[in-house]
Amino acid sequence: MSKRELNGKVVKDSNNKTVVVLVKRRYAHPFFGKVVTNSKKYHAHDEKNQFKIGDTVKIIESQPYSKKKRWKVASK
Repeated sequence: MSKRELNGKVVKDSNNKTVVVLVKRRYAHPFFGKVVTNSKKYHAHDEKNQFKIGDTVKIIESQPYSKKKRWKVASK
């Protein structure tokens, strides 16, 4: 089974080895046909604390690091 990959923007980096990534998804509403934007925040593991607020990153699914962290930052 392949791991999911998402692209998003770092919105918080104050925690140690953790960044919060905002992922926005655009899709057409099934009935109305209007384009809807949906957003969700993910806690991702950043081992070297190298990503800062505003960076666009790719995150992938991983083993659980903590209660909320189930994603890992793959690249910029």
